[in-house]
Amino acid sequence: MFAAPPSEPHLLTRACMHASHPPPVTGDMTDNERAARTLRHLLQTAGNGSCADCGADNPEWGSCSLGVFICLGCSGIHRNIPSIGKVKSLCLSRWEDSEVQFMSECGNDAMRVKYEATLPVYYYKPTHRDCQALKEQWIRAKYERQEFTEDSKKLIYEDERKDGMLMKRGRDNGQFLNRRFVLSLRDGTLKYYTKLDAKEPKAAIKVDNMNACFQPDKIGNPNGLQITYLKDHVTRNIFVYHDSSKEIVDWFNSIRAAQLHYLKVAFPGATDVELKPKLTRSFLKEGYMEKTGPRQTEGFKKRWFTLDHRRLMYFKDPLDAFAKGEVFLGHRDHGYRVTIGLPAGTHYNGSWQYGVTIQTPERSFLFTCETDLELKDWMRHFSDVISTPMSPQEYTVEAYFKHKH
Repeated sequence: MFAAPPSEPHLLTRACMHASHPPPVTGDMTDNERAARTLRHLLQTAGNGSCADCGADNPEWGSCSLGVFICLGCSGIHRNIPSIGKVKSLCLSRWEDSEVQFMSECGNDAMRVKYEATLPVYYYKPTHRDCQALKEQWIRAKYERQEFTEDSKKLIYEDERKDGMLMKRGRDNGQFLNRRFVLSLRDGTLKYYTKLDAKEPKAAIKVDNMNACFQPDKIGNPNGLQITYLKDHVTRNIFVYHDSSKEIVDWFNSIRAAQLHYLKVAFPGATDVELKPKLTRSFLKEGYMEKTGPRQTEGFKKRWFTLDHRRLMYFKDPLDAFAKGEVFLGHRDHGYRVTIGLPAGTHYNGSWQYGVTIQTPERSFLFTCETDLELKDWMRHFSDVISTPMSPQEYTVEAYFKHKH
């Protein structure tokens, strides 16, 4: 992947930092200085101040063939797809007058109207925080395959059935093995089979209680996808990947299309804007903390934690199929509290010093973080969750947790 010389972002920032107060035009200004000055002005136009593809602030590159302003990361992806043209640094490259004119006639908003004209609500538009596979396939779908232009054909993500092979991690042995997956739009299910000719699936997952999110670092594969679903009120994880980033991103968006289809039937009066947040979601936060048991006399043990909205799950290993335990985080008005520190007299034997206490109506949970920074980040997310009003479905989940305890 193309990487700019280390000096480029620094030089660009210095050259562009006064874009709102450009220097006066002088007779001594070179053609290149004039081009850079005009491009800096264009960045002030609505829509051009963030990357056309991932939304990152202050794009430093431009596609002189597509007429869009993009960030350094997305410029590398564009550069690796010769068929969609070439990119240049806004301040350090040499721009022809015709290229600058083209950029002024186009721009991010105008090109979004063209290349995202029929973008379906279920298709996931990645942000700068998302993984490379999602960003690359979004750029390819938009510009190379032109899937969302006015004259585009029916999209493959909306097929009645998707049938294919994915590498799936074994629950017990940790080995990745080829497994057949079938997504049915009509049934609203994702099934997987241990053998190609098997009559009965190993699991049939309903799309309405399923989540899918990319986890390349956690799974150890750039195309790693984590699928999470509820089985008898218990969260179950499966981990899959495909060697082709297009194939795994196609599966991801097909799952989202199937979920939207189900939601439109289940909530016939709901708008797309209301339904979109109910599709797949990324976890709020994941990472290691130490925890002690319910009597708070046991030793603190290191565990992997996943905060999936109101469910805080902990695992012995990040790739475990089932959580060792879950904590439900309700609203602060119903007896849920999060405080920094551990109760006085806590028997503490761990190496991590930064404590946090979660108080639920039933009991307290004690955790410690490795650094003050981690503690503050967990606290921010916990506080956001318990400050958010609960939905009717979440009251049902809370009732199950109370009954279980």
